[in-house]
Amino acid sequence: MRFDTHIGSRGRSSFVLIGCERSGQYKCRKKEFVRRDIRSRKCGCPFKLRGKPVIRGEGWMVKLICGIHNHELVKSLVGHPYAGRLTKDEKNIIVDMTKSMVKPRNILLTLKEHNANSCTIIKQIYNARSAYHSSIRGSDTEMQHLMKLLERDQYIHWHRLKDEFVVRDLLWCHPDVVKLCNACHLVFLIDSTYKTNRYILPLLDFVGVTPMGMTFSVGFAYLEGERVNNVVWALEWFQSLFLIRDCLLVVIVTNRDLALMNAVKIVFSECTNLLCRFHINKNIKAK
Repeated sequence: MRFDTHIGSRGRSSFVLIGCERSGQYKCRKKEFVRRDIRSRKCGCPFKLRGKPVIRGEGWMVKLICGIHNHELVKSLVGHPYAGRLTKDEKNIIVDMTKSMVKPRNILLTLKEHNANSCTIIKQIYNARSAYHSSIRGSDTEMQHLMKLLERDQYIHWHRLKDEFVVRDLLWCHPDVVKLCNACHLVFLIDSTYKTNRYILPLLDFVGVTPMGMTFSVGFAYLEGERVNNVVWALEWFQSLFLIRDCLLVVIVTNRDLALMNAVKIVFSECTNLLCRFHINKNIKAK
């Protein structure tokens, strides 16, 4: 809880005050913001020990201030931050497996196999991964880091700003997609998904179909909203991928998204817009 080292000042001496990890009360960082959907480990436990060095001797003298806990003692140390802290070697393993796109639950299983007595939980794996990603970004924000990665890997991307500082819409695709789009330009599937990503933004997904019936991802677009204006902006840049005017789209398959369907009529007026059979069957079963 507290400690002080002897620095030769008059009236000061070395001591350490040890308390239960559940001592004290939870303090919200923002006074005006109080979350109701979280739980705190703090419960005001009064258990305390005070230790100080033995005068003219070796070792420490420990004094029990309060030996009572106001909560039940746990049977296992799993879930306790101090007991489940990661070693330097374990952090290196997490970094290497994160670079290999291994899922956090599989990383946790690997650590358990190396050390059967490990008390690490999945939350500490996520924290270590987040710290690694933050160290890569440095002082850049997530959007700034994303723009640098798109430039570094030479992705084709477009974006437009709002108030000169906030990214409003963003579309990106791989350079090799341009060749596929111009070679396989008959049928494309465009789907708009909502509330399926951590940013709670509409995600527009472009998928092409080859003559062999196989599919390939063309590009993705994060949009500010579900309005026709945002979708038209994305479709216009998607149209610019077709280098030869004769290679225009013939059929576009969408779900029953009215904003997307209206935008298709504006940008690809000569194309046939079909509804996705999967969504039709899904609606029939639901109703």
